[in-house]
Amino acid sequence: MEWNAKNISVPSIKWVSTLFLLSLFCLLNPHQARAAKFPSVSGLRGKESVVSNRCNLFMGSWVVDPSYPLYNSSTCPFIDPEFDCQKYGRPDKQYLKYAWKPDSCALPRFDGADFLKRLRGKKIMFVGDSLSLNMWESLSCMIHTSVRNTKISFSMNKSLSTATFQDYGLTIQLYRTPYLVDIISEKVGLVLTLDSIVAGNAWKGMDMLIFNSWHWWIHTGKSQGWDYIRDGPNLVKDMDRLEAYNKGLTTWAKWIDRNVDTTKTKVFFQGISPTHYQGKDWNQPKRSCHGEVQPLPGSTYPAGLPPATTILNNVLKKMNTPIYLLDITLLSQLRKDAHPSAYSGDHSGNDCSHWCLPGLPDTWNQLLYAALTT
Repeated sequence: MEWNAKNISVPSIKWVSTLFLLSLFCLLNPHQARAAKFPSVSGLRGKESVVSNRCNLFMGSWVVDPSYPLYNSSTCPFIDPEFDCQKYGRPDKQYLKYAWKPDSCALPRFDGADFLKRLRGKKIMFVGDSLSLNMWESLSCMIHTSVRNTKISFSMNKSLSTATFQDYGLTIQLYRTPYLVDIISEKVGLVLTLDSIVAGNAWKGMDMLIFNSWHWWIHTGKSQGWDYIRDGPNLVKDMDRLEAYNKGLTTWAKWIDRNVDTTKTKVFFQGISPTHYQGKDWNQPKRSCHGEVQPLPGSTYPAGLPPATTILNNVLKKMNTPIYLLDITLLSQLRKDAHPSAYSGDHSGNDCSHWCLPGLPDTWNQLLYAALTT
């Protein structure tokens, strides 16, 4: 299907994009030689880059911005019912008005027209689970509302979904694979195979890859996506999930090192998106995300980072390929107010895993835009 998008364009904000002006923008860690190919203010391969007067875009706090949100959910054709909180009855709107403010540098406002011009004729692919879906739909909406009268083709399927901005030849795809490694059907049932990544053939030929994986690794019971795990020669009924995640992510890392030419393809990892089911994590043990209407103030989260972040950072450090880590965990932990909770069109009960659109994933995409333009 096609739409002619007629939306209010978001005015671009002019800003200096050189990395040599310390007073305005972030510098790369000079010890990270590989970062020169594709810089990350949070550190390539998960390495720490916050030193003295240098800025980390991922450290800061949430502030009210009356110009937000960046688009209207009712005019974006890409949003799934599970993320469309306003359509499905969320009564408050303050959660739409928060902008991320880094402590010591400026985060550029997203400019969809500029994004399209920079990436004309390119292919972008998000690879991962429903958090990748969240980010893919957000980016598509942000671009859609920034350009007038542009033709869009759009299709959604179980494994591969595509949005194409035809006048610019830009294709943005979502490849659904929650574990990154393969689930293979065997006689015993569905087997999560920690050293197999045949699905990676679908990721080749992209100009940009944005990966994500974590949430499904800890699912149990009916929501578990497999019957057995194959760990090398061993077929097991279950194993420590963090250990399994480490092995699966290591297989992914080796695939990237073997198959990705970074002179042609930029590679991002989305980082670990947190959940807010347990109020004890922010010192309110009787609460969950339901009914929360404000972010946590400041820039610390009482429960600390989830253990998956340590595994991800360790795997990225060992890679030969420079990976830009979109280090979204802390800034997302502060947004206990930004989940669909009871206002999802697809999920019954209390959804404290996904995020409303417009909402937090728009900031993830602003950080992606910053990576491409600084």
